[in-house]
Amino acid sequence: MQKLIIAFVVVVLSVMSPLASVEAHAFLVRAEPRVGEQSDKVPTEVRVQFSETVQPGASSIKVFDASGKQVDKKDTHSDRTNPAVLCVSLVPALTPGTYNVIWRATSMDTHVTNGHFRFEVVGPQRAAGSR
Repeated sequence: MQKLIIAFVVVVLSVMSPLASVEAHAFLVRAEPRVGEQSDKVPTEVRVQFSETVQPGASSIKVFDASGKQVDKKDTHSDRTNPAVLCVSLVPALTPGTYNVIWRATSMDTHVTNGHFRFEVVGPQRAAGSR
């Protein structure tokens, strides 16, 4: 009977172990501007919400224009009300074009994830035509 209980515990732990490691990574949940968004509104910051709390000092958001010029203010910080949200300010008056956001998130247990997405600032005429 004791061997059966030990076997059962081993099976349960082996099934639960991968689930615990999945929860230990901060994945992108939503972003503002939204992933792939086309808008005539010029954003003043990029906000990325993750699936769990991240370490702002060990995480980053960088934003580049189509020519590869960095257009953020290099001030990645966490949101005051939600530690799972990172923000970065953008330089004033972005011009119409495609912008690449590259993020790196370090969760509280030091697991690192990274990714990227694009958004586009379009002229008012094009934004009206795409709706």
